[in-house]
Amino acid sequence: MEPIKTNNPKILIIDDDDQIRRLLLIILNQRYNCREVRSAEEALLVLAQESFDLIITGIDMDGASAVDLVSHPHAIATDSVVVMISSRNNIEGAIEALRAGVFDYIIKPLDIRHVEAAVERALRQSSLLKEKRRYKDQLETLLTERTAEVDRLAYYDTITDLPNRTLCEDRVTQALAAVQRVKQPLAVLFVSLDQLKRVHDTLGHSLGDQLLKQAASRFRLCVTESDTVCRFGSEEFAILLANKPRRDVHEVIAAIREAIKPSFDLDGQSIFGTVSIGVSCFPTDAKDAQSLLKNAGAALYHARHAGGDNYQFYTADMNAIASMRLELETGLRQALDNGEFLLHYQPRVVVDSLEINGVEALLRWRHPRLGLVPPADFIPLAEETGLILPIGEWVLREACRQNKQWQKQGFPPMRVGVNISALQLERQDLAETVCRILDETQLAPQCLELELTESSIMGNARSSIDVLTRLQTMGVMISIDDFGAGFSSLSYLKRLPIDALKIDQSFIQDVTTNQDDAALVMAIITLAHNLRLRVVAEGVETEEQLRFLHLLRCDEIQGFVFSKPLPPDALERLIESRQSLPAGEQSPGSISVLE
Repeated sequence: MEPIKTNNPKILIIDDDDQIRRLLLIILNQRYNCREVRSAEEALLVLAQESFDLIITGIDMDGASAVDLVSHPHAIATDSVVVMISSRNNIEGAIEALRAGVFDYIIKPLDIRHVEAAVERALRQSSLLKEKRRYKDQLETLLTERTAEVDRLAYYDTITDLPNRTLCEDRVTQALAAVQRVKQPLAVLFVSLDQLKRVHDTLGHSLGDQLLKQAASRFRLCVTESDTVCRFGSEEFAILLANKPRRDVHEVIAAIREAIKPSFDLDGQSIFGTVSIGVSCFPTDAKDAQSLLKNAGAALYHARHAGGDNYQFYTADMNAIASMRLELETGLRQALDNGEFLLHYQPRVVVDSLEINGVEALLRWRHPRLGLVPPADFIPLAEETGLILPIGEWVLREACRQNKQWQKQGFPPMRVGVNISALQLERQDLAETVCRILDETQLAPQCLELELTESSIMGNARSSIDVLTRLQTMGVMISIDDFGAGFSSLSYLKRLPIDALKIDQSFIQDVTTNQDDAALVMAIITLAHNLRLRVVAEGVETEEQLRFLHLLRCDEIQGFVFSKPLPPDALERLIESRQSLPAGEQSPGSISVLE
């Protein structure tokens, strides 16, 4: 007899007839791993400790029957198969057993061929049941894993692996309920990376994602295990601080600002970052979760618009300002399509003769409910939302169209100055856009002057030089606006393809009363002339300022001393009135005739 292998099918034989058990062992023991017991009660004890592929049991036994055994809860494993031994005169019992769950039956007296065939059928059934169970287990495991994956996608940010907005709101609600019971404080911090949008726009979203991951890791180190750091929005993190007095909140803020100071390594590029932080506290600022989050957002908005790299605690008037901002942003998205924008033009005049030789196009927004919205209220918003791109293109096209229209009406050719935002300059298609608009409007390139700030140029100096060189080669004039107010680099100034400097009005305001301002203006004019650049003074409001600039040989001025920004028809009347004046009355010495 060959030794029984442990991986052979296991068979349990149950019968109170010793001859039946011995005969079955003789037939089966060479191929299968068999075990015998005398009664159903004894079988239950064995089955409680061990499982079998096949159970062969007599139906006519003393004590518990085969039907009792099959019906016993948890007695037989789900993939075990039961074959019953029955006499020919107990067909009713066999039928009852089959209904109870018995797979097959063998008739006494036993026939070896019938026994072997029944056992093979039963073991195939057991194998099939095992396969089904394995498949079911695999399917349940897969479903469990997929469910966990779906839950993670639903509640966690895929980039930083932090809780997302949905889970954050839930945790704020739970934390608020907990601190309300014990009357403890709760603070929500909204933290925004000031440089994230610029990284996305200039380096791409892949490096922007790296910045988010690294920032998230640093933020985690600034809080305790009882606190929660979340990715609340595309640019905002939310930090939930439970049971921390305001002194501790200030310490966390200081830790965050300190943690962000070391440079971020984005694929070999070192980026320095700053954060804006808005803070809302329970119970002083809000009593429910949504208000707490909303107020933290309002505080963050103020931190951003205070220039970034600072933090603001919520105050009661912030929501009104945030609501106004939302109304402006909503209206701004529709203003272009609704034709609500218009341009006013402020003359630029030659200092020696006070002749108008150009104008600056200045954007105005006539809101249907709020009326004329000051540029300072909506231009930063347009830049923040990216709407400055389509709006800026509209301004450029409308200014060129209007200038060409004036020429068709017989007015002398003059330059129209158009402000270009940093975001427009960063777009590599700026030169192509300008070229296309000049072709559309049939305006000569020499009649267009693009005005850019120092900060927008120096943000990416090499790329800016390439774009400006292409524009200047086309014949378009280039000037630096608000010169002196931003980051000035003399080493780059000599390399920039520019035609003029516009001195910021902050230096002009006190030029006749402040020696330092006078010295700076004199130095700027001298420097510009040495570099063969024209100089335009902005914000000239008094005759004394004009005469002083005339003495310093400033080339052009722009300001209320001559004219405020005017709509096109009013500017036309001004030009016509100036053309009718005798030559002697168009000079700095006769400025009193000017309006």
